[in-house]
Amino acid sequence: MAVRMVQFNEVKSLVGQELGVSEWHAVTQPEIQTFADATHDHQWIHLDVERAKKESPFGGPIAHGYYTLSLAPYLMSQIWAVQGIKMGVNYGLNKLRFPAPVPIGKRVRARAKLENVEDVSGGIQVTVGISFEVEGGTKPVCIAEGLFRYYS
Repeated sequence: MAVRMVQFNEVKSLVGQELGVSEWHAVTQPEIQTFADATHDHQWIHLDVERAKKESPFGGPIAHGYYTLSLAPYLMSQIWAVQGIKMGVNYGLNKLRFPAPVPIGKRVRARAKLENVEDVSGGIQVTVGISFEVEGGTKPVCIAEGLFRYYS
């Protein structure tokens, strides 16, 4: 899937539109281990494969919810890019939910929709609805309303 290139002065015209869908990203146990080490979140449902198979309601280890969310910059860069700016920054989140688990070994992708654009000093703030899907899943694994600022 090609990245949707959008000029800074055209962003407002996209409000209400789907921006696109990312490629699939494989969630691996080594990547989850690295995330656990970086965040100091070593809960057994993420790392202890045998225990998770026996004791977890998910039938095996699952990714951290915040790991899934942390893929947003990577996956969003596959969806769209705003051109004609000096810089862009993550500004925060309005909403965040993890409605379903991401089993290790599955693939995830993101789908994005431009919800709103506001003027801010020196640029714009965009609100993007991001829905993370797991391959073969029936409902989203993460739903976020991300705020990003682009400065011209």
